Amino acid sequence: MYYERTIGPTIQNISRTFPVLIVTGPRQVGKTTLLSRMAESERKMVSLDNPTIRAFAKRDPEMFLQRYAPPVLIDEIQYAPELFDYIKVYVDREKRPGDFWLTGSQTFRMMKNITESLAGRAGIVRMLGLSNSEVAGNHFPPFQVNIPALMKQMEKVERMTLSDVYGRIFKGSMPRLYENDAVNSEQYYESYLETYISRDIKDLSQVGDETSFLNFMTAIAARTATNVNYETIAGEIGVSAPTAKHWLSILVSSGLVALIPPYFNNALKRVIKAPRMYFLDTGLCAHLTRWSSPETLERGAMDGQFFETWVVSEIYKSYINAGKQPPLYFYRDSNKKEIDLLIYRDGVLTPVEIKKGSAPKDAIKNFSVLKPIAEEPGEEDIFAGAAHLKTEIGTGAVICMPPDIIPIDEKNWYIPAWLI
Repeated sequence: MYYERTIGPTIQNISRTFPVLIVTGPRQVGKTTLLSRMAESERKMVSLDNPTIRAFAKRDPEMFLQRYAPPVLIDEIQYAPELFDYIKVYVDREKRPGDFWLTGSQTFRMMKNITESLAGRAGIVRMLGLSNSEVAGNHFPPFQVNIPALMKQMEKVERMTLSDVYGRIFKGSMPRLYENDAVNSEQYYESYLETYISRDIKDLSQVGDETSFLNFMTAIAARTATNVNYETIAGEIGVSAPTAKHWLSILVSSGLVALIPPYFNNALKRVIKAPRMYFLDTGLCAHLTRWSSPETLERGAMDGQFFETWVVSEIYKSYINAGKQPPLYFYRDSNKKEIDLLIYRDGVLTPVEIKKGSAPKDAIKNFSVLKPIAEEPGEEDIFAGAAHLKTEIGTGAVICMPPDIIPIDEKNWYIPAWLI
């Protein structure tokens, strides 16, 4: 069974605009499958995963582009970086949109070649695993706390129980697990890690110890939905803090982990500076942290972390699928007051709290910390050069497990997690 992808129109628009379309993202999220289905009949398709074809591309890139002349889809382009300069010469000569469709899962290596050879010539699209709405056959715009719009979405969405949600969290977002029910998720993720580490990570000379890197991934998975502390992570794994920082950057550029920055405004004092990290595939995260079933995960010590991770990843994907940079932040100050997520769009800051319960009490208690940014800066602040940017506070939300969209007060609402 094939699941239609929300990102399709974004890809079509980029292809009509740039001579080179590059689709990046983690392994096995469906990049090649989607582009193959979108390709016109005259578009050639070739994969550099094939060692013979890869050797041909590296040995004689000019002849390769004659053999596989545009329009062409080249899969796993990072294995033959020699092609980039020749693609540049071709597109500069022909100036035709959509000639080259390129995919690659080693984003950290590929982007260097793109910035050096194809700057201004390539439109880049990031792609992640299936979203909850895609699994259900829906294609919604990027998430906002727009109550009338969300009520319309409710008409198209099938309600999910807490058990359903944790089943989805445990399964993760890899298309293969949904397209074939016979696939064993534990075996799948074990194979996925083996491929990722042995092929993508091993190619990086900076990662010499594969076992330590796997231990590092496990440590990050155990800390999903927490603030980054490189010293603590490094001490646990037995590497230096700079190494931990570099390795985390690899997971981020691979599309496996997202870093959400803290929100900053001069009116907010004592805000911490460390970002918060989230695994973008909760199935892989559950595998790394050794949960054996959705039931044990839902009853376990990490149940809240996984629920928050899943919600944030779904909101994050809703922006990625629209070809937008997710405008997501969080708040935490030295008094340990927190707001799980802040969405900043068009000058409006929307506070979002994420809780596992059906109608959690006091969930919006920390929203009041944002009041200073909605006020005009004082004259003394302006004189001292410390004036803040006055910002409108939007409708707040507690994303949890209510049976419907329910008002908390005149400014805040309970929103079902399965509605995103």
